[in-house]
Amino acid sequence: MKYQELVNVYEALGATTKRLEKTEILSDFLKTVGAEDLEKITLMIRGTVFPSWSEEEQGIGDKFVMKAVADVVGVSVAVVEDAIRDEGDIGAAAEKLYAKKTQMTFFSQPLTVDFVFKQLRKLATISGSRSTSKKISNILELLSSASASEAKYICRTILEELRIGVGEGIIRDAISQAFDVDKALAERAHMLTNDLGLVARVAKEEGEDGLKGLNLVPGRPVKPMLAQLSDGIEISINEMGCALCETKYDGIRMQVHKKDDDITIFTRRLENITLAVPEVVDLIRNAFPDEDFIAEGEIIATRDGKPLSFQNILRRVRRKYNIEEAMEKVPLMVYLYDLLYFKEPTLDKPIIERRRILEEIVTEEENKIELSDIVNVKPENVEDAIDLFNKSIDGGHEGIMIKNCAEPYIPGIRGKKMLKLKAEPETLDAVVIGGVKGIGKRGDFIGSYLIALRDENDDLQTIAHVGTGLSDDDLAKLTEKMEELKISQKGTRITVHPKIIFEIAYSEIVKSPEYGAGYSLRFPVVKRIRDDKGVEDIDTIERLESMFKE
Repeated sequence: MKYQELVNVYEALGATTKRLEKTEILSDFLKTVGAEDLEKITLMIRGTVFPSWSEEEQGIGDKFVMKAVADVVGVSVAVVEDAIRDEGDIGAAAEKLYAKKTQMTFFSQPLTVDFVFKQLRKLATISGSRSTSKKISNILELLSSASASEAKYICRTILEELRIGVGEGIIRDAISQAFDVDKALAERAHMLTNDLGLVARVAKEEGEDGLKGLNLVPGRPVKPMLAQLSDGIEISINEMGCALCETKYDGIRMQVHKKDDDITIFTRRLENITLAVPEVVDLIRNAFPDEDFIAEGEIIATRDGKPLSFQNILRRVRRKYNIEEAMEKVPLMVYLYDLLYFKEPTLDKPIIERRRILEEIVTEEENKIELSDIVNVKPENVEDAIDLFNKSIDGGHEGIMIKNCAEPYIPGIRGKKMLKLKAEPETLDAVVIGGVKGIGKRGDFIGSYLIALRDENDDLQTIAHVGTGLSDDDLAKLTEKMEELKISQKGTRITVHPKIIFEIAYSEIVKSPEYGAGYSLRFPVVKRIRDDKGVEDIDTIERLESMFKE
């Protein structure tokens, strides 16, 4: 398939904000895609060439892409930067510059989806000496053969910012519609495989029977089940009838996979951190039988038996060098709390059964790897949950989780089957999309940050400006990062690529026409910078509205 055909679909998808129209456009297109290109195109519709859980990445920043565009159209990088300020992103800037260079001659051979896909994936394999120049040469090979509109989306795909307003939900619905399969089956297949390309191919080639056959596979991570906020211990337990209440730890959520002899550890963002935590791998290997499994737990940092702050564990799992030194400075401990697979999938079993199996198979090691503190609670012994909550807070933890005894594990879904109750008020995870230079002693820094949440189309909608809660050291580092992520600047205002995640505390949610979300936050405060989360993990307008109603 010619790449221009995919570009035409990008343009059509970006031209409408209506979810149903996007689904119809994508569905009609998927019907025309051959099986050999379907998995590639499904990834590329999301603006990437790797699954979300892949360790591979293209490793190309804005400046490299600007240099490549400048070289291919014969202008300076400064001209490209000016075009980006005018157009808002490097893709639109490339299209504009290409259009002005009408005298350019391109190779007559048109780009294909397969060639673009393979060239972009090749970027991840280039390393060593002169790797930068080799990567730029690779990009130049693509851009030199591209039309103006193709260059626009090649640049955006390299930076994984397609800007067409298509999230996983729209792709999933389009697959269902295109290949006439039940939407619930497509959704479940996606939840279990975390691979929309695979779901699309199986739906096309094998239909509903094929989708029913897709299941968990150790080694391929699944999106974590998510929790809603509890209205209170008694209310939640009365509604559930029976609940497993367990300590909520303030660490890195871990999904650990064992397949054959290989153990792999993923974060809640499905990042592979196995090499950063070798002692955790050893603890897991010693604690479980020699069988294939998928388990969930929390990694926390400790000192003298007490949990350290979240930032300690975050710095530890981000470490790529001097791991042994880090192991001594920041000891880690593991709490296990769920089992998704043991010899076969277990996620359809109720949590009380999954927990029973986990307790049977795990060998604990005190202060190193243990099962989470847990109590089985019904309305008549609700005091046990209250006692656990108080014990958890006294132990330096966040609060408790409240899980319906009878419910299965539902990947990627936030619902009332699993609730959380923290001692501190609930917070929101939001992404920074812009900022304003400060005044006075903070005049050299970005002092106010424009934050946003996701809407149903995965578009970003603004909710507030925030600057409170950040130290001068934070502001210095953030200002440097904002400069790296800068899309455009007008006066003291800067627009950036959505990469920085803030956890925001606030006093109240209020309606506000000033922001795209239709709501804003009173007295927002940055509680912490969430380097463990990406834009796909931020909160949604739907959740904000739910919290406002509550």
